[in-house]
Amino acid sequence: MAAPVRGMAGSTSIGNTTSFQKKTRSKLVSIPGTRPSVQNGQLLVSSGVSSLDYVIGGGLAVGTLLLVEEDRYDSYSRMLLKYFLAEGVVCGHELFLASARDHPDDIMQELPSPIVDDVAGMKISEGQSQPSDPENPDTMKIAWRYQNQPKVQTALASSVRFGHYYDVSKTMEPELRQAAKCHSFYQLQEMPVATGSSPLPSPYHALLKSIQTVIRKEGFDGSTPQSKVRNVLRLGLHSLGSVLWGDDVCCKDNPAHCHALTTFLYILRGMLRTSLSVAMVTVPSHLIQNRAVMGRIIRLSDTAVALESFKGSEKETNPLYKDYHGLLHVRQLPRLNCLSCEVPDTKDLAFKLKRKQFTIEFEYSQAFYLQLCWFLQLQ
Repeated sequence: MAAPVRGMAGSTSIGNTTSFQKKTRSKLVSIPGTRPSVQNGQLLVSSGVSSLDYVIGGGLAVGTLLLVEEDRYDSYSRMLLKYFLAEGVVCGHELFLASARDHPDDIMQELPSPIVDDVAGMKISEGQSQPSDPENPDTMKIAWRYQNQPKVQTALASSVRFGHYYDVSKTMEPELRQAAKCHSFYQLQEMPVATGSSPLPSPYHALLKSIQTVIRKEGFDGSTPQSKVRNVLRLGLHSLGSVLWGDDVCCKDNPAHCHALTTFLYILRGMLRTSLSVAMVTVPSHLIQNRAVMGRIIRLSDTAVALESFKGSEKETNPLYKDYHGLLHVRQLPRLNCLSCEVPDTKDLAFKLKRKQFTIEFEYSQAFYLQLCWFLQLQ
């Protein structure tokens, strides 16, 4: 795992007049698209969604695994995966994309287009709550005792620029996409691998072997020097646990391969810990009937979030949720170089897809705040 960035305070040497030396930075800081965490010094990369980076503590730590529980129709979880890969393309990171349903090349062609810096600044301001216009006759009147309350800030964004912003209404330019080095694994085209007495189904075994080969060949584990500047490998593994991966964890209450996915994640985390790699894994958790198995899957991940889409549910017509497309549940946050994880400011999180951008916000927006004030005024 990448070593944390630490200072040299307290060291002594002959001829020095003080026992303290200036803090030195690790060479890992020079890797494009990375920065050290202010909490624990761990090297971070952006997930591609700045509001998600804010929720999980500033970004994804190199050497860790992010688990995304898919929404029912795999619309928004697939979008998060594409953001994650697009950020890797823009930062010049190497990619590894594995899928059993859609061909990895098809997913790569759907990556969103990066937004230029001046437009990105405008996108951040769109997330801020706008003051109501007193001359607008449609503006709701607020009770006098709530008029001086601060405006509700719904958008989650870090104070320091990290990562990039993307326009989901456009796809990335082919020249930019093709410039990235991407390794792919398409389960339907892979030859079955003899696993012997291994508890892993053949597709999982082949996938682990492919990941291990890329990490060693490209020098991400430090066994061989990288040909150019040091780089980060981003692993995107789509819809693990589905029947297309030879797993029956989504089909039965007592699956025959109940330990297959957990064993896979355990081995994968070992690879990540000893390499300059970071992984995003999506899992159709709504299909996993055994909740104990799902609990073990979450505990074997460093960071775990779940997407609950309103599509097809009664919340889709609920007026309190009319500004959003779903809820974001934080299942687990990483504990890196510390005994406890950083607790987010709030767990009432919702997401929405604007015309051009996917954002995560506080569930209670200004519209909800105004409705609450109007209700209290009637009391």
